[in-house]
Amino acid sequence: MKLQDVTSCCITHAAAAPIIVFAINAFFNAQGRKMGLLNFIKEVGEKLFGASEAKAATADELKKELDKHGLSAEGLDISVDGDKVTVKGSAASTEAAEKIVLALGNTVGVAQVDNQLQTAQAAPAAVMYTVQKGDTLWKIAEANYGKGKGAKYPTIFEANKPMLSDPDKIYPGQVLRIPPLAE
Repeated sequence: MKLQDVTSCCITHAAAAPIIVFAINAFFNAQGRKMGLLNFIKEVGEKLFGASEAKAATADELKKELDKHGLSAEGLDISVDGDKVTVKGSAASTEAAEKIVLALGNTVGVAQVDNQLQTAQAAPAAVMYTVQKGDTLWKIAEANYGKGKGAKYPTIFEANKPMLSDPDKIYPGQVLRIPPLAE
């Protein structure tokens, strides 16, 4: 993938802006660079115990959320500045790093995650998709994998475990990993 391919996609598919941001990040990740700053909708997501509606959870609360989902990274360091969370450390894989970022970003009060995680094992980065009103995993699978491929929705569900516990429980504003289909 070339950066010009991603930017031309931005011009022809402006409505897909959230996907485009993640596609650009995937491009840089594939080049051996970090994903960088990712945007989320701070009014939606998991409400953590002890966090107020007006502000993001503390770093300790976010670490507990990652532990709850069984997500970790070597040397994990989380800092919170207002509605921006910065995460550093070394994740075992690209998938693990993406799940950590999603678990942090899909938390009420978090508007941005600065992903400074390094990955020990390079793999193709997944596309990230922001759920819209009326979306289902079937519909998202067809939009990302092609018409007639809605039955591939379990791939998306599995890629978002443990943050998703039920394929029917997604909500507008939630960001999901859309992994490439296995050949």
